[in-house]
Amino acid sequence: MNTSSASSNQRPMENPLGVEPVGNLLRRFAVPSIIAMLVSSLYNMVDQLFIGHSIGILGNAATNVAFPLTMTCTSIALLCGIGGAANFNLSLGRKETENARGYVGNTLSMLVILGVILCVTVQIFLRPMMLLFGATPDVIDYACTYTRITSLGFPFLILTTGGSNMIRADGSPRYSMMCNLAGAAVNTILDPLFIFVFQMGMAGAALATILGQIVSAGMVIFYLTRFKSVTLRFLDLKPSLKRWLQIASLGATPCFNQLAMMVVQIVMNNTLTHYGASSMYGSDIPLACAGIISKVNMLFFSFVIGISQGLQPIVSFNYGARKYPRVREAYLKAVAAATVICVIAFCCFQIFPRQIISIFGSGSEEYLHFAERYFRIYLFCSFLNGFQPVTSNFFTSIGKPKKGIFLSLTRQILFLLPLLLIFPYLFGIDGVMYTAPIADFAAACFSIVLVRKELSAMKRLS
Repeated sequence: MNTSSASSNQRPMENPLGVEPVGNLLRRFAVPSIIAMLVSSLYNMVDQLFIGHSIGILGNAATNVAFPLTMTCTSIALLCGIGGAANFNLSLGRKETENARGYVGNTLSMLVILGVILCVTVQIFLRPMMLLFGATPDVIDYACTYTRITSLGFPFLILTTGGSNMIRADGSPRYSMMCNLAGAAVNTILDPLFIFVFQMGMAGAALATILGQIVSAGMVIFYLTRFKSVTLRFLDLKPSLKRWLQIASLGATPCFNQLAMMVVQIVMNNTLTHYGASSMYGSDIPLACAGIISKVNMLFFSFVIGISQGLQPIVSFNYGARKYPRVREAYLKAVAAATVICVIAFCCFQIFPRQIISIFGSGSEEYLHFAERYFRIYLFCSFLNGFQPVTSNFFTSIGKPKKGIFLSLTRQILFLLPLLLIFPYLFGIDGVMYTAPIADFAAACFSIVLVRKELSAMKRLS
């Protein structure tokens, strides 16, 4: 009896991801992830709000033109962060400690190197990029001023967003949340100071943004040098092509989803500018309205992405440990929570569109009328938007990136992009509004079909 008791006491503790109730784990990981994503969205929202009240429609249009580069930063961060975290948790589930440590180090070096490359590229090709992204003659100077400064913060933004995923994977979702909160607090305090007190305009908003990002990145670096699950060595930072490819493989799904959103945003900006010029609204009103609505939509979407990111370590670890009932339970609870959020957002978009748009400054009746219609029509099927992102990230988390990549591309590339090219040609500026609900519905259907097959297969293995 004593021998049995002694051996029991010496048995190493099991990882909480494999034994704690799934509902508790999902709340513990998803809530900080949601807050972190909300804070990330608020960076752009806060700039948009103060710019709207100080500069007006042209300033809002300029931030919309610059927004594809923010999406690019997010895509790189998710490529490295989600891919690194998934490989890290899968390795821990298989008890491969050395491998797990290598993924932490290579994720960090990958984030820094790709962030610097993007920053340099934007500085060199700034004006052509802004024109490509849909800047009009009245908007181009505002867009260049804003982006020239914010691009200096891209390495810090990428490190913060990607590093936060690794911190969550290490079991510290609250610290991950605090990294983002600290940067957002700095940005929110400095924005009105630089814009209104120092009269710095677009440059002030951009400077406040990158100072907040530097603070957040510093906190991420501090944590990554003190990882809990493994001890990070300087040698682990040395880039390994094999590990980079494995990280990219599992991070490709959210990365491609963001890149697809960026492509769609660029096409939409140019479409709104082209067809808006021949409408009663002109080219700048649709461009400004679409930018605001895109960021408001991203704010609500942060809840969904936060839930899917909180799901990742739970699913990855338990799938690696062959605990399939826990994997199924975690997915079903995550998609249910995401759907509730989407239904609430749908109600807000349908009932309060004018009130929401008015937060970002005043405008003509034509401006408010267009924004109100755009909200109600473009986001009509937003109540279905919980399925596709959660499901695509689910496939990535269980080491099946091909299905995840396919699902991540369904809404943006397979459905929305072709519709954006066809509908405005047939119906003018109004055609843009009807593209999204069709794409949302089709993407949700594809997600449900694929995940049902996967969950059924897991049930047979249980």
